[in-house]
Amino acid sequence: MSEVHAARRSRLRAHCAKEAGGAAALVSRPANVRYLAGRAPAGAVLLVPPSGGDVLFGHWNPAADPAGPRPGEEDGGLRAEPLPDGADPAAAAAVLAAERGAGTVALEEHHLTVARHRALTAQAPGLALGDLGCAVERQRLVKDEEEIAALRVAAEITDRALGELLESILVGRTERHLALELERRLVDHGADGPAFPTSVATGSHSGLAGHRPTDRRVEEGDFLTVRLGARFRGYRCQIGRTFVIGTSPADWQIELYEVVFAAQRAAREALAPGVEYRAVDRAARQVLDEAGHGGALGPVTGHGVGLEIGEDPRLSPGAMGRLGPCVPVTVEPGVHLPGRGGVRIDDTLVVRSTADGGPELLTITTKELLAL
Repeated sequence: MSEVHAARRSRLRAHCAKEAGGAAALVSRPANVRYLAGRAPAGAVLLVPPSGGDVLFGHWNPAADPAGPRPGEEDGGLRAEPLPDGADPAAAAAVLAAERGAGTVALEEHHLTVARHRALTAQAPGLALGDLGCAVERQRLVKDEEEIAALRVAAEITDRALGELLESILVGRTERHLALELERRLVDHGADGPAFPTSVATGSHSGLAGHRPTDRRVEEGDFLTVRLGARFRGYRCQIGRTFVIGTSPADWQIELYEVVFAAQRAAREALAPGVEYRAVDRAARQVLDEAGHGGALGPVTGHGVGLEIGEDPRLSPGAMGRLGPCVPVTVEPGVHLPGRGGVRIDDTLVVRSTADGGPELLTITTKELLAL
């Protein structure tokens, strides 16, 4: 993979040559560092100079982490440079850039704090500081096949963990207990860990986005909403499903589920290269509006996934831009009725053209309303 990461850094270098006057790039956002370097020790920064000789600065102990970067190690044009405790990797990168004759360093100003920005100015007073903006995030938007393969494995692990949970006894168990069990199952099946904090919501909590599990116990007649995802080789997926506890759902539960399912299907079917982000959101929102639940849908219908669970693009009413092929996104409409509960249905898909079979569904656990 070192060649892949070297090619990514070369694309960033070309961007800086064209858009930033040939400035060196200083990348500090952890997901961006990992994308470009293949690893991101805590607090590490990556210096990408105009003429090559990229350097990863950070704090790590080679003895404690044999799989981590070695001091002075070069791999695919990238050198690892561990720093002593207390040294700021960003300041060290700025000093090296100045020593190599760089006139300007483009920073990720949306990530660096004001205090660190001032420290860089103090450490390298003759160096001009510019803004790299979201150049790396834009590069990360379209995934290559290696990245999509990692997402597929993450989705397979997630589906398996959820499927096993559905075969167990649920009544009487707490939301917190079920969430912990799901996260354990993810790791048991090969995940690096959960992609985000697992949400289990039952009864009046069901259908809430981002609900934090409590000690409320699952009861007969409840809606049960589960949202989880695995992280595999750094890549994260998301699935959300809603079930009914008991022998059969009530009429209002069937009606609400069918509306949310129709909204989710409309948004999934809208995914195609060239489609506006907001058009995907509108497809789901229109279904809910017509059913009288438009106000219950949150600010977004979905978002990108990859090394982070909330990447670009955002599928929202005001989002500008159009989908491209090989962009993985979630589609996750939901409706919560205060005091009663609600429904959420989340999937992770990869945008594909019609010639390539249309959107590729990664999370395949059934969306049928199951009575558990």
